[in-house]
Amino acid sequence: MVKILEMVGLVLVAIMTLGFVGLFEPYGIRNGTSELFWGCAGGTLLIIIYRKMKRKQEEKEE
Repeated sequence: MVKILEMVGLVLVAIMTLGFVGLFEPYGIRNGTSELFWGCAGGTLLIIIYRKMKRKQEEKEE
């Protein structure tokens, strides 16, 4: 599960970066801080928070 979350997070960061620099502009997605950027940033943040909560939970169980 951790490896899957890492891969999803990496893909989200890559899409966020490509959208920010404007490589998706030919597809109608504006560059900069568009909805795509904030969606990917939010998804990445949720993954980070989830992993941190799981890590704390595992530390409590030990």
